[in-house]
Amino acid sequence: MILKNLIGTAAFVALMFTVSAFSCTDKAEETLQNSTSNNNGFAVLELFTSEGCSSCPPADQLMGEIEKQYKDQPVYILAYHVDYWNNLGWKDKFSSVENSKRQQQYAQTLRSQVYTPQLIVNGKKEFIGSDRYAVENAIQTALLNDNNNKIDLSAKVSEKEINVNFKVQENNPQNKLLITLVEKKSSTNVQKGENEGRHLVHWQIVHQQNQISLKNSPEGTTSFKLPANFNTNDWEIIGMIQNVKSGAILGSAEASF
Repeated sequence: MILKNLIGTAAFVALMFTVSAFSCTDKAEETLQNSTSNNNGFAVLELFTSEGCSSCPPADQLMGEIEKQYKDQPVYILAYHVDYWNNLGWKDKFSSVENSKRQQQYAQTLRSQVYTPQLIVNGKKEFIGSDRYAVENAIQTALLNDNNNKIDLSAKVSEKEINVNFKVQENNPQNKLLITLVEKKSSTNVQKGENEGRHLVHWQIVHQQNQISLKNSPEGTTSFKLPANFNTNDWEIIGMIQNVKSGAILGSAEASF
């Protein structure tokens, strides 16, 4: 009888411990969600990639998953296709010398190497772009800690160009506004190079980026040439404020058409 009572007591204690554990877990998750929603944080993910790099497709795929996972949160992805892989067997049609120069600027600011796939978060931290744990950790840290300076953006499409109206709440000469035309998704059948024979899918591809000094005016208009076969559902505008000296991104926003 004593053994039976002990077993019953032990079972009851175990049950209460399990219920308590689930309750604590739920409260912890709720606290994290509330902290994220109440915070004015944001995360800008800049991926430097190339169709000629066999290590890049996993990073490209991860960006697609992150884009879907954080679609309702202030997480902004820009994929810059660099051009220095182009003479190694395959020319990336999305690449540009401007994208390579931006990566080189980060290398000087962050004192890092130039490589692909490289991911830079809010202009402050860099690591391998296919490292899911590092990406998730950096996003959560940024959402909880980095305050988002407000940017108002609106985009309008005309017959030959895209006009973007912008307004920020500061005109610090040490900061600049970068407004980027981004294609949400595209793909390529690679015929040569390290990825020969592969069908590569890309997300958040940078096509054009305008840099605007905030020294003279915190508001204005900038424009982009209308891409061929443009469809408003497949493109978006991402704006971000960046400190010229430190490279830190101080705010970001997006505008649909």
